[in-house]
Amino acid sequence: MTAPREDGSAAVPTGSSRSSEPSVPREERVVPMRLQKFLARAGVASRRKSEDLMTAGRVRVNGIVVTELGSRVDPRVDVVTVDGKVVHHGDGHAYLMLNKPAGFVTTMRDPGNRPDMRALVPWKQYPGLYPVGRLDRDTTGLLLFTTDGEMGNRLLHPSHHVPKTYEAVVEGRVVDSALDPLREGILITRHAAEEAYARPCAPAQVELLSSGPTSRVRCTIAEGRHRQVRYMFGEIGHPVLSLARISFGPLTLGDLEEGCWRELTDSEVSMLKRASDW
Repeated sequence: MTAPREDGSAAVPTGSSRSSEPSVPREERVVPMRLQKFLARAGVASRRKSEDLMTAGRVRVNGIVVTELGSRVDPRVDVVTVDGKVVHHGDGHAYLMLNKPAGFVTTMRDPGNRPDMRALVPWKQYPGLYPVGRLDRDTTGLLLFTTDGEMGNRLLHPSHHVPKTYEAVVEGRVVDSALDPLREGILITRHAAEEAYARPCAPAQVELLSSGPTSRVRCTIAEGRHRQVRYMFGEIGHPVLSLARISFGPLTLGDLEEGCWRELTDSEVSMLKRASDW
């Protein structure tokens, strides 16, 4: 076995890496393996997030806290726990949908002690759970969570163009032609650290739903820049008053109530994988 030393330093295999066992293709071998790789394969989190769990002291092997990233485990004999929950090599990933309310920051632990995602999703039940992308503190709607780091990265990568649809209530009476710059790909100009910059947006699908003292607009984008939709409407002189994401790829909120979460169905997970060119 490859349990860690009592001082928490990297584990050292007690036997030789060479054995008399029949030859097994390299990709099928499961022992010994780095602890963060074991956690990723077990569906706890991506390897990077698994390393964060380790350095935070949340991972134990055979009852001993392991923080050394070079530690190895033997899934056949070692007992691995995260936050006290036993993790098995064959465990699958978790996929959840949340209808996020306003007032919460999209992080699992906020250093400023603002309300965060721990108050809304079962992070203790699913160690390593993390949000796929972000919604602004005041933005509501569909937010995905998973322990599947690979799929989460694919869903967010710009090369896969996974669409996200929002409904925005904006200031002022909007005429349809005012939305043309968004449809054509508007240039966002901002100031950061006293330095001006301009960044083009890809063309968006935009539909005017209602117009009056305030107007309601549906907008679909395939990018995911920080506060992008708010900046886009600000550029055309109609600042956003409220914003809700109503779909992510093939998924919609349906009748999921605000502040509530549910697990995705197998069918929904398959649709997400197809959407990200899995």
